[in-house]
Amino acid sequence: MWVRSTMTYRTSFFLSAFGNAAIQLLDFVAIWIMFSHVDVLGGFTLPEIALLYGSSSASLGLADLLLGNTDRIGVRIRDGSLDTMLVRPVPVLAQVAADRFALRRVGRTGQGLAVLVWAVSALDVDWTAGKVLLVPVMIVAGAAIFGAVMVAGAAFQFVAGDAAEVQNSFTYGGNTMLQYPPTVFAKDLLRGVTFIVPLAFVNWLPALYVLGRPDPLGLPGWVAFLSPLVAFVVFLPASLAWRAGLRSYRSTGS
Repeated sequence: MWVRSTMTYRTSFFLSAFGNAAIQLLDFVAIWIMFSHVDVLGGFTLPEIALLYGSSSASLGLADLLLGNTDRIGVRIRDGSLDTMLVRPVPVLAQVAADRFALRRVGRTGQGLAVLVWAVSALDVDWTAGKVLLVPVMIVAGAAIFGAVMVAGAAFQFVAGDAAEVQNSFTYGGNTMLQYPPTVFAKDLLRGVTFIVPLAFVNWLPALYVLGRPDPLGLPGWVAFLSPLVAFVVFLPASLAWRAGLRSYRSTGS
């Protein structure tokens, strides 16, 4: 319904999608300007950082397109409008994700993929079958990890009432962090985003394998292929938390 509504005004949609992509691309323009003054950042060249930027942006773009509206669950909890979703024969999470579905968000995914394609073409990498396969897997698994974080954040809003910004700090904030090489961050932070909130599996660990670089924490190279498994492991507690949140929902009483 929302897609049909959006495509009724196609010129407006294309302009919105282009504007969304252009605004997001400004982040990479800032990185590009930075490299007009330095040759490397944390030991990484511009094409290598472009690989990080493009993969994380594309992953978040996919997750945001499909599950980005979950951060609005707090509003529905407060005003009681979640009740209408509970009586429909459709999973509530699917309804929340589809509520006010914004197809224009595809612009973020498109600009991320464009930067990624440029990075892949500019990198001096010995491409093997494993490395080629790892690039699309990294994007899809990264989107699943971001999606799991969004679902967990939505579940937390059943307790907190409205904690959309807490969720955004891990998704949009995490995306900004992942656009830069792990070598510029403290090891305690790297351990946190590897073993607690495993955002490092979105692109850091797979990208390090593609680039032939060692992991700052000394992890073996095969962990780069664990992103799909990590996405499943993260989604499991997130889905359980979502179900627990729905069971605890008591409406507004009116």
